[in-house]
Amino acid sequence: MRIVILGLSITSSWGNGHATTYRGLVRELTASGHDVLFLERDQPWYAENRDMPQPPFGETQLYRSVAQMKRSFGTRIANADCVIVGSYVTEGIAIGEWVTQHAEGVTAFYDIDTPVTLRNLRSGECDYLSPGLLGRFSLYLSFTGGPTLRKIEREYGSPRARALYCSVDPELYFPRRVPQKWMLGYLGTYSDDRQPKIDRLLLEPAQQSATSRFVVAGPQYPDSIRWPKNVERIMHLEPKKHRAFYTAQRFTLNVTRADMIRAGYSPSVRLFEAAACGTPIITDEWPGLSEFFKPGEEILIASTTEDVLEILRDMPEGAARAMGARARERVLAEHTAAHRAAELETLIEECRCEHSRSICVTKE
Repeated sequence: MRIVILGLSITSSWGNGHATTYRGLVRELTASGHDVLFLERDQPWYAENRDMPQPPFGETQLYRSVAQMKRSFGTRIANADCVIVGSYVTEGIAIGEWVTQHAEGVTAFYDIDTPVTLRNLRSGECDYLSPGLLGRFSLYLSFTGGPTLRKIEREYGSPRARALYCSVDPELYFPRRVPQKWMLGYLGTYSDDRQPKIDRLLLEPAQQSATSRFVVAGPQYPDSIRWPKNVERIMHLEPKKHRAFYTAQRFTLNVTRADMIRAGYSPSVRLFEAAACGTPIITDEWPGLSEFFKPGEEILIASTTEDVLEILRDMPEGAARAMGARARERVLAEHTAAHRAAELETLIEECRCEHSRSICVTKE
């Protein structure tokens, strides 16, 4: 198939989780023989922080404006078997309206930020998707599954809303025995709604564990945060360093944004990355978690400082490693980039078959 993806970024992972998802997806689609063109808006923020300026899979092209994108790639978009527009794309509404009018193949919206998108649609503050446009895409692909998918079909008129969760690349994320550097670590960009849990589940345990080392990696944390002396700060960690980061931790922490908790069924890519590395995970609780990992067997749930301290203090090393190994087995069986590429192929084919039947019925 000829597939065109217009996404936030594939060249830069700075301050976003989109790049990692797109890299794995494009690589696996290309490996399966598909012709994939990724179009990225050339913006200063990402231009200054490109950790993969020329992806070695598919074809990546930058464009400076919607008008230039239409001139340079309009024919390829019109003739593609599938055109995917991602969330948070600059001028996404204008692009989506043009794509759904001119693309002859399947059109899809890939929402890597589903709960945030729906909240902003309700408030009228979404600048990359509108309620009317949502229903014009042949397919709505979502990082969030569960009841939210039916809601999207019912309330916004999507003809087909399906989960296409985040994933992990097992060639990049795998266990490695290295000296333990940190007792507990966290990787994620700062957000107001997550910080209270990071305080409770990492910073407070660190204050009460003065002889152990902890770490928080990610950009945009305000200067007002008081970091305990035994908490190391890493401003930005590019994907090629994630495996070393996870494997140097005894446990890693996952904290979920409030919108994702309300929607449920919204696993973070960090969950799959850490699990693929065999690192035991401590997470907050959210609806649908058990669909991805078995609590107590493949993942640990904590809600208080005392929960975390008990895990760090009482869980034997062998039991922790065994839990990490079980989580890795689960991810390799269900949540790799190859799984997502195969799922996307199936969904596109379903839409194409449905479109063909509609044409036949119309002609009759």
